Amino acid sequence: MASVTLRYFCYGCLFTSATWSLLLFLYFNLANEPGRGRTPLQPRNNGPLQQQQPITKGPTGQKAGLGALLANKGAELSPEMGMIFSEEDQRLRDVGYHRHAFNVLISSRLGFHRELPDTRDSQCRDKVYPLDLPSASIVICFFNEAFSALLRTVHSVLDRTPAYLLHEIILVDDHSELEDLKEDLERYVRERLQGKVQLVRNQKREGLIRGRMIGASHATGEVLVFLDSHCEVNEAWLQPLLSPLQKDQRSVVCPVIDIISADTLTYSPSPIVRGGFNWGLHFKWDPVPPSELNGPEGTTGAIRSPTMAGGLFAMNRKYFNELGQYDAGMDIWGGENLEISFRIWMCGGQLWIIPCSRVGHIFRKRRPYGSPGGQDTMAHNSLRLAHVWMDDYKEQYFALRPELRGRAYGDISERLALRKRLNCHSFRWYLDNVYPEMQLNANGNKQQQQLFVNKSLRRPKVLQRGRLCNLATGQCLVAQGRPSQKGGAVVLRPCDPRDPEQEWSYDEDSELVLAGLLCLDVSEVRTSDPPRLMKCHGSGGSQQWSLGKSNRLYQVSVGQCLSVLQPIGPKGYVAMAICDGSQAQQWQLEG
Repeated sequence: MASVTLRYFCYGCLFTSATWSLLLFLYFNLANEPGRGRTPLQPRNNGPLQQQQPITKGPTGQKAGLGALLANKGAELSPEMGMIFSEEDQRLRDVGYHRHAFNVLISSRLGFHRELPDTRDSQCRDKVYPLDLPSASIVICFFNEAFSALLRTVHSVLDRTPAYLLHEIILVDDHSELEDLKEDLERYVRERLQGKVQLVRNQKREGLIRGRMIGASHATGEVLVFLDSHCEVNEAWLQPLLSPLQKDQRSVVCPVIDIISADTLTYSPSPIVRGGFNWGLHFKWDPVPPSELNGPEGTTGAIRSPTMAGGLFAMNRKYFNELGQYDAGMDIWGGENLEISFRIWMCGGQLWIIPCSRVGHIFRKRRPYGSPGGQDTMAHNSLRLAHVWMDDYKEQYFALRPELRGRAYGDISERLALRKRLNCHSFRWYLDNVYPEMQLNANGNKQQQQLFVNKSLRRPKVLQRGRLCNLATGQCLVAQGRPSQKGGAVVLRPCDPRDPEQEWSYDEDSELVLAGLLCLDVSEVRTSDPPRLMKCHGSGGSQQWSLGKSNRLYQVSVGQCLSVLQPIGPKGYVAMAICDGSQAQQWQLEG
């Protein structure tokens, strides 16, 4: 009897073990499918309403799932996430750049949620904020924004903001024309974001300036926080903004604006800088004077800023109204950031940058949409700003823009009355007390170069050296002429280990440099053009290459792979092509 009992006991143990083994096998296999498990970089499964790029297959039949495109390195996003595998991928990327001026293919694959690197100073993480901070209404105005970028902005706020501080999110649609921003967005807000998000539709195009005023009129929180529609807020971003507003309701605060690449959507920290302007009335970034960093909080303390960039800031809602909101006579976009900056300082307020608050922003290389009728709204708005706030110093502007001296700029009597009612200082007072660094002889017609280019003079570290050999032909990529010829083409030639002009170096900036002279470069506009050798600019984009374990040589900016032209001819021409994993696209850097 005992032996029978023991036998059944053993059978039971075996059955239980087999069952658990099967369950664990199913669990881990299903968890590894794209869209099911969620590594720190994988998008959450947002259901059928999410506008995600479908998983595509190359001609080899190998599934190009998102899981394979993500490098699991903390919060670092794999540049290969923008790889093009099909004509549909190419269409989505090209249409996205045309409509939005950033990589919508990556944005749609990325989804609405992702982890970000914590770019704050380590001392910021130790700061403690009061629990009774004022509540915030987040106002996001958008026009023809990419659906995925808009929803990622919203979800980043919901994911990283304490619920007790988030009073509401107000989305102001400035009469968008894109179909997915109509019923799809309305349904998503209604079914997925009910309770915290309010969608306001403008009946005509009002522009960012009046659109924000409309959003503010719907807000009921104690503080207004204005965000652009292609942002992602970082860890503990809101508390550092609200704390100074609790102490002084006449303060206006801005986060440090981190950089989200328009080509790869990689999130990178920006240096601590402050806002300025030139006499052409263009905003620019200035280094922070050492005196601003010598306070008791050091590099984590609030920094006085003469102007704001304008896209991202917070202020007390009642103070926003008392100070005159925005100038409603300004149109669409441009100059409003300088106008409100001057008004804040000249009329008794203060403007600060808060280093412990970080918000990422997609910095596009161009504005993807214009103004109704092609109007130069920047000139119109700058004229209003100059005539209301700059006193005799407006002559500095007209010295650079004499053609604008007689141009109409509308009725400014209401704004002049506001200045008088608020008992504001003169513009000379502003220059003497807020921005003494401003020089009268500054060359105001030179606009600031690309934002936050923070490259040192050192050359990037070389990771690999060797001849770049194509596996289909056994030949090496070389200059068609001399490797020092800027703009020269590259072709395949027989490999020669003794020829120094065949040596490529691949460095930490993902550049491919031939013979230590020029970088392999592609046109970001005309992707059908063959690769060329150009001066190394150190800014990624057209010169950023991914040389991975798959032997594909993938160009990050255009999303295509370097390929030998088919059929392979004696001239050895190469071109950029949709990534298909074929031998013609296989390369090795041989030492």
